[in-house]
Amino acid sequence: MTPDALFAALLSPVGLGVLGLCIGSFLNVVAHRLPQMLERDWWRETAEHQLGDAAAWARLAGAAARPPAAFAQAAKAIGDTVDKLPALGLAKPRSRCPQCGHQLRWHENLPLIGWLRLKGRCAACGRPISARYPIVEALTGGLFAACAWKFGAAPATLAWCAAVALMVAIALVDLDTTYLPDDLSLPLLGLGIAAAGLGWTGTSLTDAAWGAFAGYGGLWLLAYSYKKLRGVEGMGEGDFKLLAGLGALLGWQLLPSIVLLASAVGAVVGIGLIVFGGHKREVPIPFGPYLVGGGLAAIFFGRPLTEIFFPMP
Repeated sequence: MTPDALFAALLSPVGLGVLGLCIGSFLNVVAHRLPQMLERDWWRETAEHQLGDAAAWARLAGAAARPPAAFAQAAKAIGDTVDKLPALGLAKPRSRCPQCGHQLRWHENLPLIGWLRLKGRCAACGRPISARYPIVEALTGGLFAACAWKFGAAPATLAWCAAVALMVAIALVDLDTTYLPDDLSLPLLGLGIAAAGLGWTGTSLTDAAWGAFAGYGGLWLLAYSYKKLRGVEGMGEGDFKLLAGLGALLGWQLLPSIVLLASAVGAVVGIGLIVFGGHKREVPIPFGPYLVGGGLAAIFFGRPLTEIFFPMP
């Protein structure tokens, strides 16, 4: 096989679909571990830079004020507890059964196939393994294959796949925790700007920059207005950064369609959860997954999607 033929095969729908299955397996790890890693860092920062910062307390309570002794005790307790936790990263330790701690063997960890061979149960304790794992793998594989189908066997297709992977991870983390980590949103924004500069996305660098500005600024203004009118937070800053990333990737022109689609689907799902699922009104519903859904729709159906909301004469 010639190098050109090998390259075309790797970037074909089948080749990228298989890669997407593997990336989807990794995204399951990211969604599970990244929030825990961030929370550990936040607790450390609280202990070191808040409870342990005498100068900050003096600025708050007065120049002569000293932090209560309980602060130092709490800081030490937090630091000691976090330091005793087992090491955790995205690569280590190896995947284990959350019920019994059984370390998955390589064939048990194969994307999609491993779960099917095990019939959705741990090989050691026999307890069910969530179907979410193969669903995320299959979804990511399907999205990667769709990128190959739409954008062809070109280096730019890998940029679209990277964007899709970041978006799936963002949606999963927000769905689980209501966090929208900068560790995922800011790389999406950077990827959008870089890909626009390289001419890979069909979005000019100017449109990408305006998309980032309008994505962040538009949602910030909407959230600010909502808080002034209702007296409560309508959405978090993470949503602003996510839409900024989508704007950088797709350009400012598609932002209205993304927001309208996300809002419409989010409203329908939210009402359904409240009416049929017993969801309490005061409990926030993550908006990130709906923005991601709108962004994915814009990637694959950009112009037709815009014409649904803003039909041209």
